[in-house]
Amino acid sequence: MKPYKNKINRIRTFALSLIFIGVVIMYIGIFFRSNEIIMLIFMVLGMLAILASTIVYAWIGTLSTRAVQVLCPNCGKHTKMLGRVDMCGHCREPLTLDETLEGKEFDVSYNRPAKKED
Repeated sequence: MKPYKNKINRIRTFALSLIFIGVVIMYIGIFFRSNEIIMLIFMVLGMLAILASTIVYAWIGTLSTRAVQVLCPNCGKHTKMLGRVDMCGHCREPLTLDETLEGKEFDVSYNRPAKKED
């Protein structure tokens, strides 16, 4: 089983990495001080990455308010769950709200909607 993290934590990690990537891109622009156009391009790209991070943080914040809060049976802490299956944000215990999936091997594909056959 490959390592898997809680969906909310995974998206927050992505948003945080966008901030660092944006700062690094802007820092690279400093090396092109002699050519203002190239420096400006790097600065704008870095700001766009930071702006994208802000949008992702706002999106996951609104998504987090709709998430179902459950009590983890393993560690006893409350965690938020998105979808049919998710991991505990504290101890990485597989969680599900669907009774038909209880006892089955954890698989992220359970969150994808089933294809309807015509």
